[in-house]
Amino acid sequence: VLALTALSFLPAALILMTSFTRILIVFSLLRQALGLTTMPPNIVLIGLSLFLTLFIMNPVFDSMYKNAYQPYSAGKMGFPQAIEVGAKPLKEFMLKQTRKDDLNLFVKMYGKEIEAREDVPFTVLIPAFAISEIKTGFLIGFIIFLPFLVIDFAVASILTSLGMVMVSPVMFSLPLKLIVFSLADGWALLSTSLVQSYIN
Repeated sequence: VLALTALSFLPAALILMTSFTRILIVFSLLRQALGLTTMPPNIVLIGLSLFLTLFIMNPVFDSMYKNAYQPYSAGKMGFPQAIEVGAKPLKEFMLKQTRKDDLNLFVKMYGKEIEAREDVPFTVLIPAFAISEIKTGFLIGFIIFLPFLVIDFAVASILTSLGMVMVSPVMFSLPLKLIVFSLADGWALLSTSLVQSYIN
């Protein structure tokens, strides 16, 4: 029963306690900005988001493995202590990426006094972190949308000035956006920016 419960909890933990949410939101908004609906497929975006998440979270997972799992498996540490020690790197990562306003909002709703940021319980930190990641993902997506909107407006204006009102601007703007994004090596630049947004 415990194993089945853990397996059902792991996907939610991966989504809400790591960088997965922000990355997937940004990639999904990028696809919308390009004017594509099914390319790249959802499985590709989810897979890329998953492996970028593993890349970003690797130092955290490595610290949890060395400081908590190895001593516990060697019998040098009890299970409750291993949970406490293993949770510290993850909590530090989440606190670093959580906006103060979002954290303060949930701390106020928590109703109990919390003296230091390190004492914030996961029941407060997880929703604050998730809201903060969603907000950040949408802000990055908005910035990504801007240059593609400029291309759409430019194409629509040119077609209107030429009297080609009945022609859909998407027919011309979509290949133009694809070639500009490809020549700029957009996927690599965006992936690098997402990784650096967590490292810096």
